[in-house]
Amino acid sequence: MNSFTRRQFLGRSTAGVGAAALASLLNPSRTSAAGSIGTLPHFAPKAKRIIWLTQSGAPSQFELFDPKPGLGARFDQDLPESVRGGQRLTGMTAAQKRFPIAPSVYQFARHGRCGMELSELLPFTARHADDLCLIRSMHTEAINHDPAMTLVQTGHQLSGRPSFGSWIAYGLGSENENLPAFTVLVSRPSGGTNAQPLAERMWGSGFLKTKYQGVRFSSGKDPVLYLSNPEGITTERRRAMLDDLGALNRLKLADYQDPETQARIDQFEMAFRLQTSVPDLADLSKEPAHIFDRYGPESRKPGTYAANCLLARRLAERGVRFIQLYHRGWDQHAKLPEGIKSQCYDTDQPTAALLSDLKERGLFEDTLVVWGGEFGRTVYSQGVLTPENYGRDHHPRCFSLWVAGAGIKRGHVVGATDDFSYNITQDPVHIHDLNATLLHQLGINHEAFTYRSQGRDYRLTDVHGHVVKAMLA
Repeated sequence: MNSFTRRQFLGRSTAGVGAAALASLLNPSRTSAAGSIGTLPHFAPKAKRIIWLTQSGAPSQFELFDPKPGLGARFDQDLPESVRGGQRLTGMTAAQKRFPIAPSVYQFARHGRCGMELSELLPFTARHADDLCLIRSMHTEAINHDPAMTLVQTGHQLSGRPSFGSWIAYGLGSENENLPAFTVLVSRPSGGTNAQPLAERMWGSGFLKTKYQGVRFSSGKDPVLYLSNPEGITTERRRAMLDDLGALNRLKLADYQDPETQARIDQFEMAFRLQTSVPDLADLSKEPAHIFDRYGPESRKPGTYAANCLLARRLAERGVRFIQLYHRGWDQHAKLPEGIKSQCYDTDQPTAALLSDLKERGLFEDTLVVWGGEFGRTVYSQGVLTPENYGRDHHPRCFSLWVAGAGIKRGHVVGATDDFSYNITQDPVHIHDLNATLLHQLGINHEAFTYRSQGRDYRLTDVHGHVVKAMLA
């Protein structure tokens, strides 16, 4: 008979007697999934996946999507207090003595059969005007970057909750057992502009199992860090090592029923499968020349927005559920006309190419593509205003974002703002409403899609949100 220490006896006894209770506390998806989320999808989905083109730093709606030609006659006039309505300001402009109106230096024109007005900075995107659902009435509570981006990603301004992609990985899983359900790509501006930092918790799994967090693909030698075998380690030796490690972990799992132990086993197995699938996936050299021409001159440079858009299409083809592509550099508090032109050089052609590619491959009909940032920009200039140069501060009250594909209404504009793009005048759409609508297209009832943690049922849309019917075809 084996002898046990007192600690071992108590540990194993606790695991045996309280296994069911411990499982329900630490891994509620096992015991409460049927009661909380039901069988997913809840109803027939229009979409199988999401590609979210996240423009970190907040693109200005004035220069891109929300034309205000009447502002030309108000150049350098003070923004009326009746329009601002005592709104709180950031620390960057709160001390300004004046809030001078800064009309955009860029022109707009109508595009497509729908006549959607888009900026001259977006000539490639404009060719897809009849595919886009442009929301001009987005709004948020957050006025600074980190809480605003956290709200967009997780449904809450404070960190610690699962990101959208993690919710989808938890609820729907992956269509490809050799790739994660949730992947992340990050690109920097080609102009060398200072960019807002991105915390890895933006694609974290929060209180869900760690296996649902986003897997970041990098532009270096190893697309997924620490995935390659060290020199001298063969695939066969790695397999044998993982088999032995898995056996040890399963012994520990049997003893303590800790779901994180199972998550570790799953992650090691996923990493082994990634070793064969990722190199082929990330090898863009196999793409024909005309595809690189379509995505633009930066597409042959690893890590650029263009290369990442092409990689996003390859991920979508292989059944990845949620592809998050972050492009940094939109935070233009000064020299905005110059900075936003450079950002559009980076993003306009590749974005349009991605839409064309999805169409040609029959993926557009079941892929949701989202393009947008975390909030908008102010009509008044931050700092010195000249006819050719100005900056804009953060503005949460209204901003623009577009969605395309997978049952979304095409060539359509939702919402409107006042003459200063300062307040919403028609059909406001909150971040929670957007997320509820995207979940709906995936066949998920956002109110029923919950996870119990620390005695409370949580959901991506918190206790808010409604499906925006005006967005749906």
